[in-house]
Amino acid sequence: MNPAPSLRPCFTVVARVDPAIPLEKRGADTLTFIPITGGPVSGDIEGEIVPGGGDWCLERADGSYDVEARYLIRTTSGDVIDVVNVGVVRPSEADEEEYFLTTPRFRTVAPSLHWLTRSMFVGKAYAHAGDTTIDIFEVLS
Repeated sequence: MNPAPSLRPCFTVVARVDPAIPLEKRGADTLTFIPITGGPVSGDIEGEIVPGGGDWCLERADGSYDVEARYLIRTTSGDVIDVVNVGVVRPSEADEEEYFLTTPRFRTVAPSLHWLTRSMFVGKAYAHAGDTTIDIFEVLS
């Protein structure tokens, strides 16, 4: 068996959010929209989240969540990165801090940022009352 991939810490996103807006209820499943209003990005990427994105969050009957966030990052040099971040939130054990894992994908026309479009990434996210913090790691083979 080949060795497992390793992870390289890249940057952190702190997405400020407004309260969730209910969109649909089917049986025990509820879909909500969580507006993303901005927030800092730091590390290999420095910048700010552009207000206007959001997270479509499906709470499932088993207590887990499917999340799909879409937003833009504007770097300090003015480049724009399109982010689609999909994840699954499982109910946490009573004695552990709740976090969830995501698989962010990036698009950009900025040549200096094309490395984002040629790599795989995972995010470890922590949701708080007014924001979600996501540590982004590049998967290395």
